[in-house]
Amino acid sequence: MQASLNRCSWCGTDPQYVQYHDEVWGRPVTDSRELFAKLCLDGQQAGLSWLTILRKQANYERAYCDFDPEQIVQLPERYKAELMQNAGIIRNRLKIESIFKNARAFLGLREQGIEFNQFLWQFSDGTPRIFARQGGDIPTSDAVSDTMAKALKKAGFSFVGTTICYAFMQAVGMVNDHVVSCHCYDDVCREMRDFSLTVREHHG
Repeated sequence: MQASLNRCSWCGTDPQYVQYHDEVWGRPVTDSRELFAKLCLDGQQAGLSWLTILRKQANYERAYCDFDPEQIVQLPERYKAELMQNAGIIRNRLKIESIFKNARAFLGLREQGIEFNQFLWQFSDGTPRIFARQGGDIPTSDAVSDTMAKALKKAGFSFVGTTICYAFMQAVGMVNDHVVSCHCYDDVCREMRDFSLTVREHHG
């Protein structure tokens, strides 16, 4: 980690946040389970800072079977009461329940023959959207996140409002909202263009 590099201002100087910004945020994600985990964690963020959740991510992975939906839905009802006593996660009953709901919804899509990665990436036509942000022009939602939020809610997911969906799209590389002056911007653009090319080749 080099402190002298230009970065998006939101990550500040916290080492864990800087590492997340440099290595994770904006890099395209295709794995369904990884996307599921990120969407659930973004839902846990509601009303809090992402850094709060990032610091608890390992605790969430332990508490929720590494975000394996098939294992989550098999957990006994009494386990939810145990989670309310788990200081390593956000002890909010609705947020705890939301991950169980999301696991059921994930499996519901699969039963319809829909893989979660295909379901999510359809909203950007399978291609990351690359912007040239200057810093003061970064939205918290847009028409795509509105559409994604409605579709996720209809499918049975919770804590998936348009603001959460936009933050999710930023994180998993569906949009590049690194500012142009950030040292990651060009690298993320390259990853996105490679990803787009792979998607086009895959679909013929």
